[in-house]
Amino acid sequence: MLCNYRITIMRKNTVLIVILVFASCSSLRKLPKEHYYAFLYYFNREIKNDTISFHLKNPLKCPVNVKLVKDSLNPNIENLFGHITLRELQDTVISFKYHDFNHANETKYFVGYGDLNKKILKNQVSYPFPKGKEYKIIQGYNGNFTHNTLISQYAIDFDLKIGDTITSVDSGYVVGLIEDYKEYGTSKKWLKNDKSNYITMYHPQSGIYTQYVHLNHNGSLVKLGDFVVKGQAIAISGMTGFTTTPHLHFNAKIPTVEHGLISTKIEFESGVKGEDLKKKDRVK
Repeated sequence: MLCNYRITIMRKNTVLIVILVFASCSSLRKLPKEHYYAFLYYFNREIKNDTISFHLKNPLKCPVNVKLVKDSLNPNIENLFGHITLRELQDTVISFKYHDFNHANETKYFVGYGDLNKKILKNQVSYPFPKGKEYKIIQGYNGNFTHNTLISQYAIDFDLKIGDTITSVDSGYVVGLIEDYKEYGTSKKWLKNDKSNYITMYHPQSGIYTQYVHLNHNGSLVKLGDFVVKGQAIAISGMTGFTTTPHLHFNAKIPTVEHGLISTKIEFESGVKGEDLKKKDRVK
């Protein structure tokens, strides 16, 4: 009996060492040097005499809003430009008079998803995985680990494994896509620097945007601009970006003036409200 007891302890210690080594390695993973973008936006500035013109092109199948960042060398320019909304695929020029423009600073701007004047009409959505499948909730609304900011507070983490299929919760357009990252990490650097593969969908009927995060490398099954129907397979789940375990981070969002897209509550077709889904619950 004594011999068996010692063997048990040794096995437990071995498992403990393996877990500690794994955790240590994942936290020390270096961030990728590459930085990929969900979409590319055209913005060009031209100055002729006392007139400044901005050429804007929206490449997406959704509205976007554009504003200038305050420039200390060119006072009030952001107010003269205003907060512009571009329709899907719109190409336009904004011009106004501006005397003595200072070229020392590069003109910086912000592009956000959405028409800020569009009324949001929420509707029930399906789960982000094929019908008949069952998954466990890893983290729900207002989770202390990562669901504690304006952009993530109403996200839900489902325990999809690497290689599992992700489906669109509603019909709409693919308006953001990154699938080039390969690695994951658990350190604060990974948390502060988003290196996840993800898809952003726009659902014109409701005005809501949905995001599907931590996709596998080259795990997208759709292209930017594609129209997708509810329940269609759009991606393969993976383990990229800041994460401690394979899962799907699902988030519904709405556009705002001050903060861009922020997380919003959602209700599923089964009548289950997102806020009622708690850690360890199972859904299908």
